[in-house]
Amino acid sequence: MSIARTLRAAGFEALFAGGVVRDLTLGAEIADIDIATSALPADIEKLFPRTVAVGRQFGVMIVVTEWGSFEVATFRTEGAYLDGRHPSAVRFTDAEEDARRRDFTVNALFLDPESRAVIDYVDAAADFERRVIRTVGDPAARLNEDKLRVLRAIRFACSLGFAIEPRTYEEARRHAPQLVHVSWERIRDELIKTLTGPGPARALDLLSESGILDVILPEVAAMRGVPQPPEFHPEGDVFTHTRLMFEKAGRVFDPVLAVAILLHDVGKPPTLTVRERIRFDGHDVKGAEMAEAIARRLRMTKDETAEIVELVRDHLRFIPIHDMRESTLKRFLRRDNFAKHLELHRLDCLASHGDLSSYNFCVAKLQEFGREAMKPAPLLTGDDLIALGLVPGPEFGLILTELEDLQLEGRMRSREEALAYVRARYLSNPPGDGSKLAE
Repeated sequence: MSIARTLRAAGFEALFAGGVVRDLTLGAEIADIDIATSALPADIEKLFPRTVAVGRQFGVMIVVTEWGSFEVATFRTEGAYLDGRHPSAVRFTDAEEDARRRDFTVNALFLDPESRAVIDYVDAAADFERRVIRTVGDPAARLNEDKLRVLRAIRFACSLGFAIEPRTYEEARRHAPQLVHVSWERIRDELIKTLTGPGPARALDLLSESGILDVILPEVAAMRGVPQPPEFHPEGDVFTHTRLMFEKAGRVFDPVLAVAILLHDVGKPPTLTVRERIRFDGHDVKGAEMAEAIARRLRMTKDETAEIVELVRDHLRFIPIHDMRESTLKRFLRRDNFAKHLELHRLDCLASHGDLSSYNFCVAKLQEFGREAMKPAPLLTGDDLIALGLVPGPEFGLILTELEDLQLEGRMRSREEALAYVRARYLSNPPGDGSKLAE
């Protein structure tokens, strides 16, 4: 790589570091390339015309090239983490000390880009052989430095298909309550990476067993042990159902859909009643309310929050789908995010009764209708209603919706028909009082 060559030509050590070496070792796809070097930030700025000092005090720089942006960090060792995230001091050092301050051994390898030799100061090779996630050094000290590492241990274990080394796992369980001291933005980012990465079902198991779920998402933890009617949910309780949805999905790449899967039944525990059978009346509405609060807590964006709430609120709309008016059905199917609604429903079915008839009905209707038939150009606009003699008001929306209903159901096809309909229905018998008519 040209950055490493430039650093070496100037007399500095330069090694590929962390995730890129891990991925190369496992034969996995490389997400990005980070470089560790003996060069100081000032040296890096002199050698490269375009740099961004994203963490100069920690020796972290971004070098911008025509091939992209790359993180270049000075070898460093760190002082105590007094705030559970940032080191109190940083001292620039050599590659070995840099490796020994990293979180997990799988992330502490270096690679010489010229010789392709892997440099292992922390016995990571044995951990790759055993397929385990282990902290570099004492797990208690390492997890105490940055509380978020208890979540990262689970993410790496699931994404790599590794086990968590017993001492590391026990310390992760012990440190789980300390997550309350981590910012919600960081928790959100780690959680999203976990849910959208490989093995999300296993991740839910580990989050639950470790006690992490009780700390960051007690509403989801509350789904454990909540019974469901066996005729509809032979798989078991609400948590088992949700976990199974992730298992059926295999991998969920969309963050909004992943969170919606996690929260779609979050309203069941507080709405549980047992009468003639187990019921969760209104759990969709309650769940949407809870999902909004959780999404806000996780600092999701406004648009992401709104979409998650919509997916949770409307996940039962597929039940009466066969009996919907054609206009109502077309409006539902034409939503820009309907693919997410449909996938949430498909997974919901696969993880419970297995009946995909509503899913198949929607797929067939999407093909039958086509986009143009589901969202035709309006026959009239508000300006047309004004030209007819109606004064703008709340009734305009009702009138235009009524016209669209007739159009979507094939009972009105032309502008002339629409004008005649409005004249007959509203000009001879206008909505509201006579003041709604233009003078």
